[in-house]
Amino acid sequence: MTVLADLRRAAEELWPAATAESWDRVGLATGRDDSPLRRVLLAVDAIADTVDEALEWEADALLTHHPLLLRGVHTIAEDTGKGSLLARLIRGECALLSAHTNADQPEGGVSDVIARRLGLGDIAAIVPADGPTAVFGIGRTGSLPQPETLREFAERVAAIMPATVAGVRAAGDPSRPVSRVALLGGAGDSLLDHPAVRGADVYLTSDLRHHPAQESLELSRATGGPALVDVAHWASESLWLDDAAAELGRRLPGVEFRVSRRRTDPWTFAVGGEH
Repeated sequence: MTVLADLRRAAEELWPAATAESWDRVGLATGRDDSPLRRVLLAVDAIADTVDEALEWEADALLTHHPLLLRGVHTIAEDTGKGSLLARLIRGECALLSAHTNADQPEGGVSDVIARRLGLGDIAAIVPADGPTAVFGIGRTGSLPQPETLREFAERVAAIMPATVAGVRAAGDPSRPVSRVALLGGAGDSLLDHPAVRGADVYLTSDLRHHPAQESLELSRATGGPALVDVAHWASESLWLDDAAAELGRRLPGVEFRVSRRRTDPWTFAVGGEH
């Protein structure tokens, strides 16, 4: 019989916990190693919608990208958001575990999947590190099969991303030719000044804040640098789930893995936009 401990071992093989950032909190949040494992739901976030889905499907585990307990909590009382989710999972005998920054960096990880979906060649990490795969580290750089305009690149990005209210936002001349791409799944303005990003024609990431984005664009006007493409955080990380489910399924063939299609992007509508 396959048990939760087998899922934890498979996850450790794919995304070793030791490769997570020091501030991260990955791995098992709730669950018992000897619990039977028949069904596993994968999602970016543990929120009410994905917990509902896991329990309705009678999943034995919910594996998320974002750790529910990333930031310290002082209570799991059921009148708190996290406490309510944990209580429901425990009562439903559904374990909760996560693979976060340890799933961001390897081949087949979050940024790597985006690079491959975009058809990039000559793929390398923005911030290389020693790891279990040949290409390992934060973010990715790579080259498009042939140069295209910034607008065409933004449309390429939109074609591979799930739809969100914000869609794909771009900053730069729509007709600018782009070939060299830097990208980071999830929040990426911390790398705006990195030489590998500055040397790209376009930087694709999420959660770009007003001032860092503005400063990056002004620097690009003065000395050269990338156009910017910003997508929803959830969308950029959701692409990894299908690959993760497939890899886990190869290691645990007796277990059914399902990827949640529920959108956990927090925004539900927008008004007054200008294109």
